[in-house]
Amino acid sequence: MLTEAKARQIIDTALTHAQGKCSGCEVTLESSDIATSRFANNSMTQNQAPERTSIAVRVLKNGRQARLTSDDLAPKSITRLLDEALAASQILAKDPGLLPLLSGHKKTAAQPNRLDRKTASLSAEARADAVAEIIKIASSRGLSAAGVVASGSEYTAIGNSKGLFVSHRQSHAQCSVTMRAGDATGWSKAHHIRFADLDCAGLAERAADKAAANVNPVEIKPGRYTVILEPSAVLDLLAYIFADFGATSQIDKLSCFQDKLGKKVLGSNINIVDDVHHPFQAGIPFDGEGLPRQSVSLVKNGVFTDMVYGRRAAAKLKRKSTGHGLAEPNSSGEMPMNLIVGGGDVSLEEMIASSKKAILLTRVWYVRNVDPLSKIVTGMTRDGTFLVEDGAVKSAVKNLRFNQSLIEMLNSVVALGPSLRTAGEEGFPAVVPPMKVENFNFASTTTF
Repeated sequence: MLTEAKARQIIDTALTHAQGKCSGCEVTLESSDIATSRFANNSMTQNQAPERTSIAVRVLKNGRQARLTSDDLAPKSITRLLDEALAASQILAKDPGLLPLLSGHKKTAAQPNRLDRKTASLSAEARADAVAEIIKIASSRGLSAAGVVASGSEYTAIGNSKGLFVSHRQSHAQCSVTMRAGDATGWSKAHHIRFADLDCAGLAERAADKAAANVNPVEIKPGRYTVILEPSAVLDLLAYIFADFGATSQIDKLSCFQDKLGKKVLGSNINIVDDVHHPFQAGIPFDGEGLPRQSVSLVKNGVFTDMVYGRRAAAKLKRKSTGHGLAEPNSSGEMPMNLIVGGGDVSLEEMIASSKKAILLTRVWYVRNVDPLSKIVTGMTRDGTFLVEDGAVKSAVKNLRFNQSLIEMLNSVVALGPSLRTAGEEGFPAVVPPMKVENFNFASTTTF
């Protein structure tokens, strides 16, 4: 794993070689030593402990830019990479929106401390102990367990020829558990920066409960139902709307919120902010060019209040960058990476108890865009879909396929639970609540 001293040395090697050869040079280093212990069929199957470090150099010359990446950090390889980037830049078209590199800047806020050294140095034996506990729970209940337990750390550093240098290291802990009871499955997952915050046994018990309850599912007719979405289901649906808060999606006329800034677009109970400093968040506190990330209110009481901006989009729209730009060059512009969807005080149990008839969704799977502008998505339920009648869970339900507008969904939320750090499969972790939503559209049934 890179240290800051080593990172500065590598970056200086590239910057020194670039002197006098271009108008600007930017170097990005990314390093990871996340180890993963995998298990399946109630047995440990694999332990991987790779260390990966990559270097990306971006050069600006004569109104053009080029970016090349390598995993070879030998000094000769770094200088060769720089030379190849310089050569590539001269055969590319000029970039009319190209901006000069950022100058070194003072930090606008203290960086969040997201390094837990115990997690960063967690042993394979400690992960194996967690896996053994999960398998013990599965075996005691006659179930089969599969999943991963991962730990380690990640490091990012950016330096450029104008004196900028920023870096950040954070630890990483993740546990995902799938339990199987015959053809029935249950699932749970969590991601934190501290391994101590992962309740692997609790995740196993939750997945086991879901699998045990998911046997003998009944088939129900497709149609519109009230649904109770657990946080992972909320996250994996909303993952398809987050990019629409980027300014470049407005410029390119790809946003489902096109020309709606300042207008009410979602339900009055929907509030969304992007805030890297939120205590439930993780991630790098600067963007792909090294600019500090700012807190941005995106939706307030259903009103589309603002977007996130990278430097390029901000220049076009005569705004200030919010520090959300992706590494240049790129076509997507920027992305909110630290999303918090405001919650409420209604528990899942209360949502169930208040429902005459509803469908409870543990998670969704294989979600894909159908119509990006109206934000209709399709996908399936998975790992625990249940029929709620008269305030109680009555039975498991065969999985359903949905075709649902996310805009319509976020205008139909009738109850919100507390917002929690949540992990899913379709997007990066975020802070989201469980939701109770009316008129959710299930288009067809499945055979399982």
